[in-house]
Amino acid sequence: MSGHGAPEIFADGAGAKVVIVASRWHTEVMDGLIAGAQRALSDADVSDVTLVRAPGSFELPVLALAHAQHGFDVVVALGVIIRGGTPHFEYVSAAATDGLNRVALDTGVPIGFGLLTCDDEAQALDRAGLPDSREDKGREAAEAALATWNILRNLL
Repeated sequence: MSGHGAPEIFADGAGAKVVIVASRWHTEVMDGLIAGAQRALSDADVSDVTLVRAPGSFELPVLALAHAQHGFDVVVALGVIIRGGTPHFEYVSAAATDGLNRVALDTGVPIGFGLLTCDDEAQALDRAGLPDSREDKGREAAEAALATWNILRNLL
C-alpha cells in the first residue's frame, strides 16, 4: 500500500483562506475525499473554506489557478481518474497533474494534490477516506498543503 511510511502531518491553519476544488466524477469516492479534506481543515482550525465543484479532473488546474490568483492561501485539488480501455486515462492524468504543478510553481500558492489515479474503482475506494478505506488521501492532501503554507508564510 502506498501509504506505508507516510509521516503524520499537522499544521496550524488559523487565518488561512482555503478552497477545495473537487471533481464531480465518481460520487462516492469524491464524497470521501472531500469529507477527509474538510476534517483535516477543521482539525487545523481553518474557518474560511470554500468548496468548488469542477466538471472533471481535467478542469481542476484552471479552477485552482483562478482561486490562487484571487486571494486564496491554499488550494486543495481533489479528483479521481480510473483507468479504462483507452489512452484517455494517461492524457487526463498527465494534464491534470502537470497543470496543478504549474499552478503551484507559477503562483507560489500551495496545492494539495489529492488526485487519485487508479486502475479500478476498488483502489479508489480504498484511498477515499471512507469507513472501510485503508487511506484518506483527501485528508493527506489538505494537511500537506497547510503544512507547506505554514513553511512559506514563515519564510516570507
